[in-house]
Amino acid sequence: MTDSHLSVAAGSSPRRSAKRLHEVRVEIEVPFHDVDALQVVWHGHYYKYLEIARTELLRSRQLDTRSLHRLSVGLMVIESRCRYVSPLRYGDLFQVAAWFRDLRFRIMVEYEITNLAKGSRVARGHTALVTTTPDGAMHYRTPDSVLELLAPHLLKGEEGS
Repeated sequence: MTDSHLSVAAGSSPRRSAKRLHEVRVEIEVPFHDVDALQVVWHGHYYKYLEIARTELLRSRQLDTRSLHRLSVGLMVIESRCRYVSPLRYGDLFQVAAWFRDLRFRIMVEYEITNLAKGSRVARGHTALVTTTPDGAMHYRTPDSVLELLAPHLLKGEEGS
């Protein structure tokens, strides 16, 4: 995506709940190649939008591909879901909010997609990721080295998960 189609903002949303450990918001304009003949976004592209926001969420906590390699940790999606409320159409400007809901045993990321012109919810979703060893074996808990980047307060015994 070009810069004209994507912008990122970190911070809190007016609808922020106590369970949101960290949040980023990404603004995207629906490109022509994401719509069908009726100019409606094909449902599978919503997962791409969620992934763009999840990538920015992880990067905002200094957890990207390089840091995963350095920590000898992998990430694997074990579950994803998207519940659609209203369609996006060609040219719509929308925002994807992504935040952590749980981190101790799996990295649970929640999402909300909002049509910015209409101010209405388009979809909600979540993905669950687990950490793995370099050869792909799943960890039963998120390693402290990853928690230190994602939510250091959890290692200090503070509430928030």
